[in-house]
Amino acid sequence: MFIDSHCHLDRLKLEEFDNNLDNVVNAALAEQVNTLLCVSVTLEDFPAMAEQTAHYENVWLTCGAHPLNQGDEIDAEQLALLANNSRVIAIGETGLDYFYAPETKPVQLDSFRKHVRVANQLKKPLIIHTRDAQADTLAILREEQAENVGGILHCFTETWEMAEQAIAMGFYISFSGIVTFKNASALREVAKKVPADRFLIETDSPYLAPVPHRGKQNQPAYVVEVAKHLASIRGTSVAEIARQSSENFHRLFPQTKA
Repeated sequence: MFIDSHCHLDRLKLEEFDNNLDNVVNAALAEQVNTLLCVSVTLEDFPAMAEQTAHYENVWLTCGAHPLNQGDEIDAEQLALLANNSRVIAIGETGLDYFYAPETKPVQLDSFRKHVRVANQLKKPLIIHTRDAQADTLAILREEQAENVGGILHCFTETWEMAEQAIAMGFYISFSGIVTFKNASALREVAKKVPADRFLIETDSPYLAPVPHRGKQNQPAYVVEVAKHLASIRGTSVAEIARQSSENFHRLFPQTKA
């Protein structure tokens, strides 16, 4: 059994699936992807996302605002209110992205701190997006005592040094389809080093479809391809990648274990 630890079901172009999200979830189940974490990127869209996925027992949610989806400062009270929901098992996606939006750095920093504080308030792990912001990301996690809740550095593309420091704070490192890309040799070296009890797999669908599906809309069923590549990189079996990554996910989110 596989787990897609990060997808955006509400962002899929459903016309490719006969306008029915059931077809996406069933395609995943057919590939033995039996648990999905559907990740929020704006507070405004969270209620609709929750409603759209409400009848799927195998779909869990996060609540937060992506650093690239912020024109204004985050309302921490609204975040806490929305996230205080039994289906919400993590806070985010939050973090810092200086690659695409360095001009919004002050807003990003403020929002990130507020997300970590709400995570500590609700005792829920964090889903972290970080790009070209290693020092500030790690500093805020330390200053706001994120080690109390831990979480995931999702779609990881940074250095082993960053991964190592995050792991020391109780975070997991999640690999997406990027690890299958031809130009991702440095990331594959990181993937070799992450301890067996600290890695996860994800699609980040509908984005970043893995080889051999490049150019297509990504979907949770494709997380199996990420597992195959990780197995090759780490010199183990696909079954072992599935088992270990699922065990890691359930350790971080014990309420998801059947």
